Amino acid sequence: MEAYRYGNGPVRAVLIHGWFGDAHDFDAMLAAMDPDLFSLACVEFRGFGARRGEPGPYDVATIARDAVALADELGWERFDVVGHSMGGKAALRVAVEAPGRVGKLCGIAPVWAGRSPFDEQRLGLFRKARDVVGMRQGIVANTTGGRLPAIWSRRVAEHSMRISDPDAFAAYFESWALEDFAREAAAVTAETLVIVGAHDPGITEAVARATWLATLPNAQLVVMPDSGHYPAQECPLILAAHVTRFLAPG
Repeated sequence: MEAYRYGNGPVRAVLIHGWFGDAHDFDAMLAAMDPDLFSLACVEFRGFGARRGEPGPYDVATIARDAVALADELGWERFDVVGHSMGGKAALRVAVEAPGRVGKLCGIAPVWAGRSPFDEQRLGLFRKARDVVGMRQGIVANTTGGRLPAIWSRRVAEHSMRISDPDAFAAYFESWALEDFAREAAAVTAETLVIVGAHDPGITEAVARATWLATLPNAQLVVMPDSGHYPAQECPLILAAHVTRFLAPG
């Protein structure tokens, strides 16, 4: 299975990227993580990056199964899981489906297990992003609080167009936005860290508290004051510090 590997340390984790990215989304964060402490494997979605052209299903459940399969390939019986945005929902699904194998769970601006509270107008706008780079750019700009240079949002959008199959991109949206496994997620007892950006208007501190922290008994929250929805690109070194403190033993 296609995956990007980093480090050879004793702390093992599978990393799951978000809807607009690929397995290299975490590169800037990884630059500040100790390769002698961590062994990290960044899974790639079917239809994205090195897996473009690969058949689906293109949904959160398949991402979770692929993450577990990657851990199997690596010989990891026990591992942590880190996911960004849509990948956070997939990481939670991993903890639901393999509870005895997941040590710690970290969600970065993570989508919750339940259906997203989108009305029909917002669903329509997100669905247009399948084919319109300007719609993708608008989503990136909005979810980072409209405070970053427009050229950065444009480049994120253009990159996502290049590295994703349109049908896969569209199908993943329907999955992360509309599927609901919140009842099953309530059984997750793994130690959990939820990281949100203060400038993210969608996955806010209040949203995280009402979902992740209200449901999972061992969840804690960190708010990054200078970040929006993309901490791994906006504040990668600070994010690396939070993730390191959470995953490192002791």
